Amino acid sequence: MTHTATGPLDGVRVIDLSTVVMGPYAAQILGDLGADVIKIESPADTVRVGRFRTTPGMTALNLNVNRNKRSIALNLKDEEEREQALKLIDTADVLITNMRPGALGRLGMDYADLAARNPGLVYAHAQGFRGDSDRAGHAAYDETVQASSGLVDVANRALGKPVYLPTIIGDKVSSLTIAYTVLAALVHRDRTGEGQRVEIPMTDTLIAFNLVEHLAGHVFEPAEGPTGFGPSMNPGHQAVHTKDGMACVIPYNPQNFRDFFHAAGRPELAEDPRVNGDAIDGADHEALAAMIAECAPALTTEEWTEVCAKHSIPMAPVLELDHAQDDEYVRDGHLLDVVEHPSEGSIRTIGIPVKFSRTPGSVRRLAPLPGQDTEDVLRELATIR
Repeated sequence: MTHTATGPLDGVRVIDLSTVVMGPYAAQILGDLGADVIKIESPADTVRVGRFRTTPGMTALNLNVNRNKRSIALNLKDEEEREQALKLIDTADVLITNMRPGALGRLGMDYADLAARNPGLVYAHAQGFRGDSDRAGHAAYDETVQASSGLVDVANRALGKPVYLPTIIGDKVSSLTIAYTVLAALVHRDRTGEGQRVEIPMTDTLIAFNLVEHLAGHVFEPAEGPTGFGPSMNPGHQAVHTKDGMACVIPYNPQNFRDFFHAAGRPELAEDPRVNGDAIDGADHEALAAMIAECAPALTTEEWTEVCAKHSIPMAPVLELDHAQDDEYVRDGHLLDVVEHPSEGSIRTIGIPVKFSRTPGSVRRLAPLPGQDTEDVLRELATIR
């Protein structure tokens, strides 16, 4: 594993002054694309929660979101170490933080303070709620953001219970939003020389994300129908059981349905008037979903893969996470590779999902121990005048 940077962001320096997932994952994405990412960790915050194998704090989640970074441990409440952090930020193109504004102000690290020292800095501040709202200082977690964005309402209406999505979607969608807004601000900076502050509120980000399809009839004023995207709200909108596993099978048009029913050995269903018109009526989605579920056990997952490919029926086997590393598509795309971590031994690292024809990204550094690069980074800093 080489430390030589490759990727379209080679030459860009990012300071990661964030915790948990949202900020660190965004910084990791920028690091994958070639940026020099330096993570500032307070000694008081280096106990990273979760299961570990060898070293406390080196959890599975942290191994995933802190790769392609160097870690420097600085106590920002100590005047001398805070000054070292400020000098480091002076060398940066980007700062990512999710610290509360009050804490940043007390440390002399709000945007006005840092822009006075480094006018070209892109200052990405992520928080739960908009800074100009009455919720600005409220604590936010992924579940609270799912609730305040309408995702829990969507789940309740579709499933009959107000469940949270079983993934930290608020954190991860916000991470992607941080990454693209930072890139946009860098384009502006390169054109004009101007840095700027970018605020990324998790709740606003998830409301915008959720309403793309679920605003539905309320796009119009007055409303032309209910909220909620019909196909997704259908209780039968789920993967089905095949003869030997699970698969997503989504016939899209009448011909898809007829071909599916014939392949399942149910030609009488192919004569159903609901699949013999010019298009599928949305009112029939629930009944047709039940018919798909009834027919799917007729064939194995592999047989359905062949049938659906032959007839251009949208279909995919369900990837079981316990066997993801053995999946041919995952393996051939190097989406999971086994590598040797200096302290944690053999680990699986997640591949970079995007491909650049001229400036490919790379995994150059595995997640560091908290503070392991402090001496090297401070030595580099001392050479800068």
